[in-house]
Amino acid sequence: MRSLVMQIFAGTLGLFLAAKFIPGATLEMIPGESSFFGINFTASWQILLLAGFILGLINFFIKPIVKMITSPLRMLTFGLFGLVINMAIIWIIDILFIELVIQGIVSLFYTTLLIWLVSFLLGLHKPARKVMVEE
Repeated sequence: MRSLVMQIFAGTLGLFLAAKFIPGATLEMIPGESSFFGINFTASWQILLLAGFILGLINFFIKPIVKMITSPLRMLTFGLFGLVINMAIIWIIDILFIELVIQGIVSLFYTTLLIWLVSFLLGLHKPARKVMVEE
């Protein structure tokens, strides 16, 4: 459960940072068109939270399956195909949300690296497990 929450938080924070700092990646409201499956949005932070939530769910549930299926290809490319998988997932989020615009492959690459870096840094902080010793 903790891992799922961390994936959602990393996706939301990564998309926020990408929209702020990466040229070509924007997240803006579109008046009258900002809705997702009938849910109307009034602020860009609502879209950011939903996009981060969906990105976290995809990373938690679907990405391990895709990584398992493509493991021979990832072995042949020494793990670099994992970057292609991550870019494809970010591209799917870009397609799902018309408010999120990532222009070009370079912006998509940098957005993917930024989200990976945020996820990596958040994954470093893991609380120590308590070990029970029976005497």
